[in-house]
Amino acid sequence: MKVPFVDLKSQYFSIKNEIDNAISTVLENASFILGKAVADFEQEFARVHEVKYCYGLSSGTDGNHLVLWALGTGQGDEVIIPVNTFIATAWGATLCGAKPVFVDCDDKSYNIDPNKVEEKISTRTKAIVAVHLYGQPADMDPLNEIAKRHNIFLVEDCAQAHLAEYKGKKVGGLSIASSFSFYPGKNLGAYGEGGAVATNDTDLAMKFKMMRDHGTNTKYYHDVEGHNYRMEGIQGAVLGVKMRYIEKWTESRRSHASSYNKYLRGIDGILTPDEMTYAKHVYHLYVIRAKNRDKLQKHLENKGIATGLHYPVPLHLQKVFNKLGYKKGDFPVAEKFADEMLSLPMYPELAEEQIQYVCDSIKEFYG
Repeated sequence: MKVPFVDLKSQYFSIKNEIDNAISTVLENASFILGKAVADFEQEFARVHEVKYCYGLSSGTDGNHLVLWALGTGQGDEVIIPVNTFIATAWGATLCGAKPVFVDCDDKSYNIDPNKVEEKISTRTKAIVAVHLYGQPADMDPLNEIAKRHNIFLVEDCAQAHLAEYKGKKVGGLSIASSFSFYPGKNLGAYGEGGAVATNDTDLAMKFKMMRDHGTNTKYYHDVEGHNYRMEGIQGAVLGVKMRYIEKWTESRRSHASSYNKYLRGIDGILTPDEMTYAKHVYHLYVIRAKNRDKLQKHLENKGIATGLHYPVPLHLQKVFNKLGYKKGDFPVAEKFADEMLSLPMYPELAEEQIQYVCDSIKEFYG
């Protein structure tokens, strides 16, 4: 049996007519940049995430940058970032000229450990970035308390966490501002690059709207610094169609995670992910911790099962950040995870028999 890591083709064919019609409308109207399809998507995405404002962008990485940039982050500032995340989180700081300051992760949630944040705050700290990693919200209440106590910003990187909830509230509106990614493999994926920023702050929303479009509200009149971070019309159309299904797809992911938990229970050598009591996990990734991880991955590959590594090199050990002076051993939890984490196939269209085959293959490996 073949089990792909993701299966974007199956999802497309399940909604093909709606997608094709939506794209055709954009082509017929020649509304290639922003336009009605994007505006309609922004409105619906904001409604579902319980925020006042959402603006579509060219990528999630651009969203990471725009949030910090609009908050005034610049040269000489520091931004606190979890060391266990994709590097695009850190680009939000570096593109502003700021220094990323890394914090180790919690052993259970895999997210930033609030107990290790305050010791990293300095007089130059501008913001804390809470990443909702793999689809599970970070513990936002203590992070908000720390941010308020030190008069710094707390922002969210929701790239992997569409529709996730913290204590019954959707991510995206749990801080001053948030960014989302719509990379094709995400829970809500475009057919190319795409992203968004969201906020409940009216003044900040106006800055987002202007800065994504060269700092203008009126063509050729530029009031603030900006960039070309606009969403394409076709991506807005695709995402608008997919918004009709995202809740159903999310519940499918959660159901698949329950099946994995059931079939993997009791296997010596495996730790399944914990869903924290405060969280509704949306399982962008289903990540286990595995003894002899690399050999297990090879075994699964030989059985026709595709897997992923998220993330094999923590940010502090990336060559690009050598200048920051970190060394191996500085963040022991993240370093341990880098050797143990293995992402199993996870997508809404995954069949129960495929999940069982993956789990049986894991049981076979551990004897």
